[in-house]
Order: sequence, then C-alpha cells, then structure tokens
Amino acid sequence: MALDVIQLQAFYSSPLGQVARRILSARLRFIWPDLRGFALAGVGYASAYLPIFREEAERAVALMPATQGVAIWPRQGPSSSALIDPLLLPLSDASLDRVIIVHALEASGSPKELLSEIWQTLKPGGRIIVIAPNRRGLWARLDTTPFGQGQPFSRAQLTGLLRESLFTPEVTTEALFVPPLNRALILRSAVAFERAGHALSLPFAGIHLIEAVKQVYRALPVSNQRARKTRPVPTLAPTGALPP
Repeated sequence: MALDVIQLQAFYSSPLGQVARRILSARLRFIWPDLRGFALAGVGYASAYLPIFREEAERAVALMPATQGVAIWPRQGPSSSALIDPLLLPLSDASLDRVIIVHALEASGSPKELLSEIWQTLKPGGRIIVIAPNRRGLWARLDTTPFGQGQPFSRAQLTGLLRESLFTPEVTTEALFVPPLNRALILRSAVAFERAGHALSLPFAGIHLIEAVKQVYRALPVSNQRARKTRPVPTLAPTGALPP
C-alpha cells in the first residue's frame, strides 16, 4: 500500500506523531551532530526531520515519490520539495553528501533499485541514514501509523540489502520502544520507554536506524568476468593472404 502525503501530514500533526518525530530527530542528531557545509536530501517523507539540519546544511531538499504525493517544504520561503520518480532522481551524479531515507524503502516495490539510484547521487564517502520499520516491533504490526504500512525489515535484512546496494553499514540503532498508542499516559512516558529500551537492549523497537557509507568502488559481477574470459576470439586471415 502506497503511503499518502495527507495521511503522513495527519500522523505527524497528531500527539503520537509529534512524539515519534522528537525521538527520531534526537537519534538523527546523535548520528549526525554537525552537517555544516554538506548537501543534504531527504527521500520519502523526510520533511518531518529535515528542519533539524536545514539551518546548517549547505542546502537541503525534500524528494517525495509520485505515488505518495508532494507537500510544500518549508512552509515559509522558497520551496525545497519536489515530486520525483524514486528510481530516477532528478539530481546529478555525486551531488550529495548526506541522504535521509524515511517512509520510502518499505513502500518501494524495488528497494534495491532505489538504494542504487541514491548511490549514484552521493559523492565518494557520502552517507545515508535509513529509517525503516522493524518487523519484530509493535509499530509494524499496527496499521494505525505510517510505519505499519509496506514491508518491514529485520536488522539482518536491512543490512544485507544495503551491502548488496554497495553501502557499508557503520552505525545501527533502534528507536520507538514506546507503544504506538495515542494515550496521554503512554505519550508522557515516551522518554522513559526509550531509555529503558536502549538500556536493556530490547529487541522489539519499532524502528531501525542504520547509517551506511557509499562504497566507492563497484565490484564486477562474477557472471561478467566469466563472460569476458570465455568470449570467443575470431581468427582473422592476414591482409593479402591467398585462399588455399
């Protein structure tokens, strides 16, 4: 099921969505404490998280898939959001330093192609943070939030997908140990849930956050190597040779 921008806006306007935004923004800031001078893009519905970096990044853009719809971001000043085909990003190769992927990978029919397209837009040594629902977490089991839509991932699945797409995972963490319920008592205890979850290393967090770095050198597929070795070489007669 494709995520809809109206539903995403409604979620982040709700008390539960505001709590999720604060928790995930804190994790993002912990991983990336300073983005001064970097070119940043968000793929999916990242406009909920880009504001924490907007003032310091050299530039920040929100790239929203056509199946999701686009919302104006930021609300004041020139718009920095665009409606895009996620498998054909409207950016030059090696034009970005950092990319945040949220509400995108789990909704994509071709997650490896999406990551490969993002790989192309990153500079050598560029980094991404993938935010995706944990298949073991409660947030993926309830469809009352955007994180309950699409395909959730285990940590092994997500890191494997990143490696197949020529990224090297470097930082892996979790967030949203708080149950996805719009109840005042639970929301007021969200910080306590997060602290307990991290302290006890509980396996049922709602969200995976993985930072990965772009591998600069692409490996040559084995099938291509074999094809090159076994390709027949035609035998040519010397110029001017007489037929037998």
